[in-house]
Amino acid sequence: MNLLKTALLLKIVLIVFAFASEKPNVLFIMTDDLNCDLGSYGHPLVKTPNIDRLASQGVLFENAYCNYPVCGPSRASFMTGLYPEQNGVTVLRRLFRNYVPNAVTLSQHFMRNGYTAARVGKIYHYDNPKGVGTDGHDDPASWDTKINPRGRDKDEESKIFSIRPGSFGASLSWLAADGNDEEQTDGKVASESIGLLKQYADADTSFFLAVGFYKPHTPYVAPKKYFDLYDPSDIAVPAIPEGYLNTLPKSAGKTVTAFKNQINLPEETARKAIHAYYSTISFVDAQIGRVLDSLDELGLRDNTIVLFSSDHGYHMGEHGHFQKNTLFENADRVPLILSAPGMKESGKRTQSFAEMIDFYRTLSDLAGLPKPPEYVKGVSLKPVLQNISKAPRLNSFTQLVTGYTLRTRDFRVTMWKEGAPDNYELYDQRNDPEEMVNLAKNPEYRKDLAKLKKQLGKRIVDATARPKALVFTAPDPKDRGVQKTYE
Repeated sequence: MNLLKTALLLKIVLIVFAFASEKPNVLFIMTDDLNCDLGSYGHPLVKTPNIDRLASQGVLFENAYCNYPVCGPSRASFMTGLYPEQNGVTVLRRLFRNYVPNAVTLSQHFMRNGYTAARVGKIYHYDNPKGVGTDGHDDPASWDTKINPRGRDKDEESKIFSIRPGSFGASLSWLAADGNDEEQTDGKVASESIGLLKQYADADTSFFLAVGFYKPHTPYVAPKKYFDLYDPSDIAVPAIPEGYLNTLPKSAGKTVTAFKNQINLPEETARKAIHAYYSTISFVDAQIGRVLDSLDELGLRDNTIVLFSSDHGYHMGEHGHFQKNTLFENADRVPLILSAPGMKESGKRTQSFAEMIDFYRTLSDLAGLPKPPEYVKGVSLKPVLQNISKAPRLNSFTQLVTGYTLRTRDFRVTMWKEGAPDNYELYDQRNDPEEMVNLAKNPEYRKDLAKLKKQLGKRIVDATARPKALVFTAPDPKDRGVQKTYE
């Protein structure tokens, strides 16, 4: 009788083990300051064969948007599944644990359901490049394993050109570097990630592996061969018409003139910066390719969900602005490619809207995990992978400390907190995809604006409501960026 019980117990254990080993893995690839200047998104110059290959194997979202176009708030938002005013992170260097200490993060949710979770590189905010090689503003509770690579790009900062000498993270700066890919920090990110993939494959471990690349964030550093991919004479420098800033609300104008030393750059300097940015994108693409190749070689691809994105978009001279931190399409739109076992729509593109806050519910749903905590916002994008005509979202919401914006199929409407009644912007995406003609005062669009104001208002209420079933500690009222919601 005891032998029969033992055999039955062993059979149950084997069944449970077999089930566990079939759980889909997650490869979560995040870049830093990458916009949609990619081959798969139709850019005529930028060479990204590996990201393009991933797009041919998954679903590419044409209309994906960040919820905050600044690194720290964006990353805290998609990792907690909470909007910035709900987790307290509305400025660059805040830690969400100081405001929602019992939040269960995306990777924690996987850890609680039998996965090992690892971070290589930048997932939560880092001062980039100052924090390279450190934990940055990491959340230790989110990982079983963490690795902080540091490469020669960090050690050779004295060689980097910057329009603000000695400043790299928030200034246009670049270097066509000596050496090979694996010596650079992002090359090491790829190598360390490949090492973990081999470890997980050997041990048959279900994993959530977050691969955080530091580029193409400034300084734009890549081996010289990537600079050689581009002819600077092919690069067009965006220009704005005279008097353009006068068409914007004052708050909007402040966002595109925030970096005084990057306004009205000489055309040659601007072209060099764009050239360096494109080169660094191609370098990052090559590192992503190394990781994806390893996934294939190890036989992991067929049972691994792959999500590729960036923490927000990026201006390269559009609206007279470089870098991020605006409520325009350039800073708010992000690349998003999803691939998952059993998906029906591989190699397709979708017009469905998506927000980065949707990552939490989407990955949980694709992996077949129990539902996330009730307070987690966002929607699952899984239906789109089965039918690209599905539309879980009809619009996308993005904010800054100073304002909010809503992107719909035909319009973008933006409301700034100061300057009423002249605190709105309206852009007709059908006729003005570059968002250069503010129609907020155009009487022909009065009805459209009124309708969009209501839609935006509803999204603001949802994104600022105090999360239920979650301990919340309000930010210090003296802390820069505190919202009225918390008062």
